[in-house]
Amino acid sequence: MSFLRIFLLLLLLISSFAGGPAFAESDPEALRPLVNELAKGKYAETEKQIGALAATGDPKVAPALEALGDGDLYVRKSDGQVFITKKAGKGYALTDPLTLAAAGEAGKRDVKKIKVNNKLRRVIRSALGSLTLMAKDPKVRLAAAEAVFKAKDPDSIEALDAAIAAETDVGVRKVMEEARAAAVLNSDLDIKDKLLAVETLSQMGNRDALSLLIGVKDSSDGVLRDAAVEAVAKIEKSIATWDAAQNVWYGLSLGSVLLLAAIGLAITFGVMGVINMAHGEMVMIGAYTTFVVQELIRTSAPGLFDYSLFIALPLAFLVSGLIGVAIERGVIRWLYGRPLETLLATWGISLVLQQAVRSIFGPTNREVGNPDWMSGAFELGQMTITYNRMWIIVFALLVFAGLMLVLKKTPFGLYTRAVTQNRRMAASMGIRTPWIDALTFGLGSGIAGIAGVALSQIDNVSPNLGQGYIIDSFMVVVFGGVGNLWGTLVGAMTLGVVNKFLEPYAGAVLGKILVLVFIILFIQKRPRGLFALKGRAVEA
Repeated sequence: MSFLRIFLLLLLLISSFAGGPAFAESDPEALRPLVNELAKGKYAETEKQIGALAATGDPKVAPALEALGDGDLYVRKSDGQVFITKKAGKGYALTDPLTLAAAGEAGKRDVKKIKVNNKLRRVIRSALGSLTLMAKDPKVRLAAAEAVFKAKDPDSIEALDAAIAAETDVGVRKVMEEARAAAVLNSDLDIKDKLLAVETLSQMGNRDALSLLIGVKDSSDGVLRDAAVEAVAKIEKSIATWDAAQNVWYGLSLGSVLLLAAIGLAITFGVMGVINMAHGEMVMIGAYTTFVVQELIRTSAPGLFDYSLFIALPLAFLVSGLIGVAIERGVIRWLYGRPLETLLATWGISLVLQQAVRSIFGPTNREVGNPDWMSGAFELGQMTITYNRMWIIVFALLVFAGLMLVLKKTPFGLYTRAVTQNRRMAASMGIRTPWIDALTFGLGSGIAGIAGVALSQIDNVSPNLGQGYIIDSFMVVVFGGVGNLWGTLVGAMTLGVVNKFLEPYAGAVLGKILVLVFIILFIQKRPRGLFALKGRAVEA
């Protein structure tokens, strides 16, 4: 039994049970006379009867047709009833061809096999195909057309012609026409039909069509080969364009991750000039907060799982933010103006936090699930867009917009910008710069925590999660301009896209090295980055 026939039969059975029938319901007894007619007459009459069964459009006749093609359909001599048979001892076990219920047993002399030849087998395959290609459910018709495309069975051309003529759904008809083109190129039809098929596949323009046309190019000559060569070149150009678009999407996706990881660092580095090597651990703490929230929901309120990220976001912000404030008040405020000591101190804090997480949660990766609304993907042209990456890009932009709103429209944002531009002048105007430092450090750490919530959906949650992003975060901040959020946005997206375009040619590691070399050369030319802050202190 061929894969195509098995697939079509499964489609018929599924369509008759899942969610409602794809075909009109009918009484099996009304179909029985048509099935019994298969045992009467010669091959020509049997062929007509197969067509009559296919014309009913009822999936109940599919097992009978399948058994007929496999040589398992027999007629009982005593009453002319037709059954699907299976050897059982010295006789046969009988199965009703319409209800598939057991119908007892019969001796070898009591039944007679309904014979078929190769021509009838082709007719049966076509009939089985037409049953699904002519189904009432568009999804069943689409799946049947896709199966025919993969099989490239020339015997399905007649059924496809009938289905295309009757099809009302534009999308399904297009797939049927593509399936017919694939079957035609695998048939003995004349050159005109094959040239039309090449044109159809050329319009299809994806990798499946390219594979078929390359086969035609390699196995044909003359006009057909020339047409295939032209079509292959056209498809390869189209695929190259879509591949570039897919790389841009991957780059924006990576850029959004870098933006989330770097945006908090841009604030603390810009306002305080602190090189916080523990920033990646704030991201890790946010990810583990998400894990704890989901574990509590799984055990206490499973129905809330789809809302787990909305619950985790404020908690991750608070937990990471409070730890950040504690670090600033307890360690960093004593080290202002001593960048080397600050770097070493925050590096030591990062090691302490990593070991604390290992002691509490263990060294292995922890599972953080995707809610239903972040699972799956959809096709855009020849691009694959995953929902989790798409929502992370949206989330990163929302975080960026929210942070800009806080910095531009609130008193805290005004004080923060004043301290960033000229700390001494801000202090002389009555702004409590030590508390601004603490709150700013807490804000940056809190944003790193909500970045961890997002990263938990696309990366392994482990004690080393933050280490993979700290260097890239510093690169983004320095490239975009220290303390400038617009520079952080542009820098993150630029480095993300450049990385993804370099990876296919240079590899992931060499690609990062090339990006680092580019940033070093760029900083030689523009030491303050793409968007330099302005102010008396920063320009001094």
